[in-house]
Amino acid sequence: MSQTSRIPSFRNAQPADAERCFQIESSAYEGDEAATLAKIKTRIAQYPEGFQIMELDGQVIGFINSGCAYEVVMSDEAFKELVGHDPAAPNVVIMSVVLDPAYQGQGHSHTMMSVFVQAMAARGKTSIHLMCKERHVGLYQRMGYQYVKPSPSDHGGMSWHEMLMPLTPTPSLA
Repeated sequence: MSQTSRIPSFRNAQPADAERCFQIESSAYEGDEAATLAKIKTRIAQYPEGFQIMELDGQVIGFINSGCAYEVVMSDEAFKELVGHDPAAPNVVIMSVVLDPAYQGQGHSHTMMSVFVQAMAARGKTSIHLMCKERHVGLYQRMGYQYVKPSPSDHGGMSWHEMLMPLTPTPSLA
C-alpha cells in the first residue's frame, strides 16, 4: 500500500511526543527558526488541545502547535513560549506547521490543516493566525487563509508574512 492511500489519524500531543516533534521540527525548519525541545515541551504541557499530532501507521509524521490570545501580535517572540497565552481567548496563533520531510508533497499538510481548522472552530475560536515565508503564501491561500501583511518579525533571521483565517465557531455537541 502506498503512503498516499493510508489514512492518517489525529490526536492531541502528550509529553512523550516531545522528542519526536523536536526531531521533525529540526529537520523541517532552517537555521534558528526551529523551536527548541524546551519550547516544544512547554507548548505540549501548557496547551495540548492546541498541539495536534498527525500519525500514520502509529508513527508521528507531523504536527501543528498553537496558542490563543485576545490580541494577536504576530511578532511577539515571548508568545512562542506561551507568555500571554489564554486557552479561553478567541484567536488561535499557530507557531508551527510541520511535516516530516519524508511525507511532504503527498497532501498531508492540507489534511492536517483541515482537521486543525475544524478542531479550532469546534472549540469556538473566531480566527487562526500564522506567519509563513513568502514561498508558502500561495499554499496557505489555497487552504483558505488571507494575506495580511509582511511581518515585522525577524524570527530565525528570516522574512515572514502574516496570514489570517476567520472562523465561524461551530461549538461541538460534546
